[in-house]
Amino acid sequence: MERHSKLGLLVTLFFMVLCLNAQEEENKKVSHDVELEVEGEYRFFYEESQFEGQEDHYPSIAFRPEYSAEWDKGYQSVNFKGFFRWDRDNERTHWDIRELYYQKAKNNWELSVGLKKVYWGVIESNHLVDVINQTDAVETFDGEEKLGQPMVQFSLITNKLGTFDFFYLPFHRKRTFPGEEGRLRFGTVIDQDDLGYESGAEEWRQDIAIRWKHYVGAFDIGLSHFYGNGREPLFVFTPTGDVDAFYPVINQSGLDLQITHNAFLWKLESIYRHADAQDFFALAAGLEFTFSNIDGNGLDIGVLGEYLYDERDELALTALQNDIFFGSRIAFNDVQDTSILLGGIKDLEQSSTIFSMEASRRFGSNWTAEVEARIFSNIDDSELILANFRQDSFLRIAISRFF
Repeated sequence: MERHSKLGLLVTLFFMVLCLNAQEEENKKVSHDVELEVEGEYRFFYEESQFEGQEDHYPSIAFRPEYSAEWDKGYQSVNFKGFFRWDRDNERTHWDIRELYYQKAKNNWELSVGLKKVYWGVIESNHLVDVINQTDAVETFDGEEKLGQPMVQFSLITNKLGTFDFFYLPFHRKRTFPGEEGRLRFGTVIDQDDLGYESGAEEWRQDIAIRWKHYVGAFDIGLSHFYGNGREPLFVFTPTGDVDAFYPVINQSGLDLQITHNAFLWKLESIYRHADAQDFFALAAGLEFTFSNIDGNGLDIGVLGEYLYDERDELALTALQNDIFFGSRIAFNDVQDTSILLGGIKDLEQSSTIFSMEASRRFGSNWTAEVEARIFSNIDDSELILANFRQDSFLRIAISRFF
C-alpha cells in the first residue's frame, strides 16, 4: 500500500491548492455535475492456463464516479474522475484517481494543476507518442487505460503558430501488473513495487515534456519531447527465465501526423528514444478509408491498415516489432450508438497473429453493453513477450449502469 500512500500525499497537496482557490471564488456562482458508472464485468479465458495459479473465470465490478464544478463563466473548474475495481485477481482489485485537477482559462492560455490524463497520437493499434500517463496494464490488454498523472500543464494557444503545451511532472507512477491468479502475465509474477529506477531520485524525479500541435490545411501535426523516468519499464530476461526490470531515464522525441483527404485519413507516429541502457527508433504508419452513409441508412464502414515497426525486435514490450494491423470500424449511427471494431495483427516474420473484436451498444436510457474478444493464434516460441500470453485468448462481457 506504500504506492497508494505516496499518491495520497500528492492528492492532499493538490487538494489544498484547490481549496485555497475555492475560498477566493466562494462568492461566485458555481455549477455542479455528478455522475456515476457502475460496471459488472465477466472475463472468460477458454484455454487451459499456461502458468500455475491462474484461473479461467474472472467476474468483477467497477465504479467510476465523476464530479465537476465550474465558475467564472466556465473559465475556472475543478474536475474529478475516480476508479475502483474488485476482481478475482488481487492485483486487478485496485483503485485510482484518474483525474483531480483545477483548470483556469484566460484569453489564449490554460493552466491545469493536479492529476490528469493526456492523450497524444493518431494510430489505432499502437500509441507510440503517448508518453505522459502510465499504463494501467491490469485493466486492458491493449494499453488504452491510463493512470492519473500528477502534473502542471500550461497551454498557449495561438492562431498562426498553433498550440504549445508545457508539462511539469513531479511524480512517476509505476505500471500495474497482474498477480499470480491473473491472466495476461509473465511466467514470473512481477510485483510493481520490486521494480527500481535508474534515477537516484526514483519516483520523485522531476520530469518535463513539451508538445507543439497545429492544423495546416489537411495536415494535423504534433511534435513532442519528453525527458524523465520512462513510463515503460526496461525488461532484462535472465537465462533461468527470471525477469529483471527497472525504469530508465529517457529522452523521447515524437512525431504524430494525420492528413485528411476526402474519405481518407493518412496517419503516422514515430519516436526516437534515448537512454543509457537502450536507444531505439519505432514507427507506425497507416490509413483509414470510410464508406459513409451506406444505402442511405446512416451506416459508416471504415477500413484500416497500419504497419508497425520497432527496432527493439522481440524485446519490444508491445510485441509489435514488424507487424501489420488490419481492421474495420463499423458505426451504425443509430439511437443506441451501436459500434463494432474488428481487427487483427499479423507478425511479418513469424506465424504469430492476434485477432480482436470490440462492440458496444446502449439500451434504455442509462445502460450500455460491451463485448470484447482477443484470440492469440500460432504464437511463435521466439516471441519473448507474446509467448507468455499464447493461452490467454478471452471473451469479455460488460454491462454498465449510469446514474
